[in-house]
Amino acid sequence: MRDTRPVQTKPGDPAGGIHVTFPYAQTLALLDHLVGFPTVSADSNLQLISFAEAQLRQAGFETRRIPDATGTKAGLLARSGPGTGGVMLSAHSDVVPVAGQQWTREPFRLVRDGGRLYGRGTTDMKGFLASMLSCAQRAGQKDLRKPLMLCISFDEEVGCTGIRQMLPAIRDLDWRPDLCIVGEPTGMRPAIGHKGKAAFSATCIGSSGHSALAPKYVNALHLAADVIGILRRIQDGYATGAQQDADYAISYSTVHVGRMQGGTALNIVPDRASLEFELRHLAGDSVSDFMERLDQDIQTTLAAWRRIEPAADIVVQITNRYPGLALLPDDLACRQVAAFCGEDRPIKVAYGTEAGYLSQLGIPTVVCGPGDMEAQGHKADEFVEVAQLAACDRMLDRVLDSLA
Repeated sequence: MRDTRPVQTKPGDPAGGIHVTFPYAQTLALLDHLVGFPTVSADSNLQLISFAEAQLRQAGFETRRIPDATGTKAGLLARSGPGTGGVMLSAHSDVVPVAGQQWTREPFRLVRDGGRLYGRGTTDMKGFLASMLSCAQRAGQKDLRKPLMLCISFDEEVGCTGIRQMLPAIRDLDWRPDLCIVGEPTGMRPAIGHKGKAAFSATCIGSSGHSALAPKYVNALHLAADVIGILRRIQDGYATGAQQDADYAISYSTVHVGRMQGGTALNIVPDRASLEFELRHLAGDSVSDFMERLDQDIQTTLAAWRRIEPAADIVVQITNRYPGLALLPDDLACRQVAAFCGEDRPIKVAYGTEAGYLSQLGIPTVVCGPGDMEAQGHKADEFVEVAQLAACDRMLDRVLDSLA
């Protein structure tokens, strides 16, 4: 029989209500709260941050809130325990939109159905966030000899922009943990690699006129089509090139065009068009090399068009980028996380994470968390399996044991 009630715990726990069988009912209670905050990236996350901060302070953590420039969002850093080193746990607070998706359940209400917990963000990645807040409460009952640190970010789903804003504050604190675990969904296996990403816009400038005389003008949509052709040739080069990594589902760097816009009416030659595209690259393929190749081919294309219209142009800009992650399987951080999660077969993931930024701070960083991004993340009726969340709690228990 399907249980469509919100997941709740015994009276006295934050969510109140009935008892549920689970290694740590507190984790379910926290997840119930977290899913209830509709922290879509376009909206504020301050209610969730205030809730998490109150939980952490109650557990004896020192906290530092890091607001964004608008004051409508914030990240949160927290620490408990003496000395240097220790472990940092990292999660983002934002989720992707539900608009346009066909949900059969309320997306911002946690529902248990058999062995699954449904709700937006359960997999990506409030399940891990709930588990790490639950771990923090258990840490408050232990005598730590090394510190436990928590990092809760914002705007990860729009290109890891929130953690980039938080980096100066993280540097200033100079915590220098021995290890960071970013809890994105990996099926509770240690992930030691993901590609870096750069996002671009291209503005194509042509000349306008009556479509009956179209060859006299430079159609900006044709310019945009030429750019797409260039990008497809670059993609073909990556697919057959020397830089390959079979540990990824797609073994080479990828180029993707996501949007193309232009034109006002069928009988008007458009003088302006735009493209949005991205590069997801292996460590051996640099963004600068990609841009150099792209610019060379664009200049060759423009030379022909400028015989018709000297002012014709294609302007390419980087709109966002984040670094990749690359660890060796025998790296100490990977071996530590493998011992914590009980899985010694590391993987690489297709999606990007904040791990690259944290790694650039000199913090050994591995991705490991509950859920399956490909099967469950960003989809209608998103869920995380109860068994995965329980395995995450057990992993964080081992982390605590290593600090106490």
